[in-house]
Amino acid sequence: MKRKAVALYSGGLDSTLAIRLIQNQGIDILAVHFYTGFCITETKRRRGEKKEDGTHYMNPALKYAAKYGFPLEIVDISDGYMDVILNPKYGYGANINPCIDCRIYMFKKAKQIMEEIGADFIISGEVLGQRPKSQKSIPMKIIERDSGLEGLILRPLSAKRLPPTIPEIKGWVDREKLEGIVGRSRKRQLELAKELGIDEFESPAGGCCYLTDENYAHKYRETMEVEGKITQEDLILFTVGRHFRLDSGTKVIVSRNEGENNFLSGFLNRYPYFEPIGKGPVAIAKPLHDNTLDEDDKQIIANIIARYSKTVDGKIDVKYNNEEILTGIPFDDETLNQWRISLWKSNQT
Repeated sequence: MKRKAVALYSGGLDSTLAIRLIQNQGIDILAVHFYTGFCITETKRRRGEKKEDGTHYMNPALKYAAKYGFPLEIVDISDGYMDVILNPKYGYGANINPCIDCRIYMFKKAKQIMEEIGADFIISGEVLGQRPKSQKSIPMKIIERDSGLEGLILRPLSAKRLPPTIPEIKGWVDREKLEGIVGRSRKRQLELAKELGIDEFESPAGGCCYLTDENYAHKYRETMEVEGKITQEDLILFTVGRHFRLDSGTKVIVSRNEGENNFLSGFLNRYPYFEPIGKGPVAIAKPLHDNTLDEDDKQIIANIIARYSKTVDGKIDVKYNNEEILTGIPFDDETLNQWRISLWKSNQT
């Protein structure tokens, strides 16, 4: 009987190698890429943003599954993900990354898929000791237990350093043909890539998650401190634009590119909305108590937009809610920095 496995697939080198190692033992693989809403590359791709060289962002899972010829399913699991972020049973990593709870959530979803398609086990590209929060022996055991997958998660890159799994014990997979990689060095992975014909992969390697980003975490903590709560919308807006907190408590988010312009324009009927007459960034404002702004805040926001626009004679006209025209005069950076929500400002105070 031919065996089948579900692979958690990020599109990175490690998960690609894990799939190839198991494929080479005659196991059918369905690669699954989970969309949480917090993958940096996929979020920018969905917004239509471009890289500095003008090319579009591409989901690495789509790219490399196509290149290396294995079936891929992209599954949106973002609906229930907010609770993982706001109420992690096992806490956060260095930033707002609930890595253990995240892995449990993903493996539970993978277990459902495994059962639906009649697969026998799950594989992952995790490497023992590579990441401090979730890729150590004890967290790995917790993840297996809480996801209901004890003995059914095979990590081919570190298998020889971990207890044998059910696929190995039952002889579905030859343990001797698996790896025993430990730690953060990429040397063995690069050697293995050559051996397995993996000649292209994402470089440099690293996470693709806003929740591990220090600046994202700072915006989260600042909002919690000032507003006393975090909404699902906040979690999304932390990924967009330049953030400012005015003296009134109003938060201002100013776009950085055309993709973010398009994204923020979707909020024009929900929040005070500003856009220049001509080319330039747009902005939304989130007052603390209601959706009205005083005249001082309106002018400050127009001036912030002017700072990031190509102005005529040092000025630019800015529409407020498609009703009022304000003339923005660019602030200097010293003035702007008093409102900027940033690690730089945090470190100065």
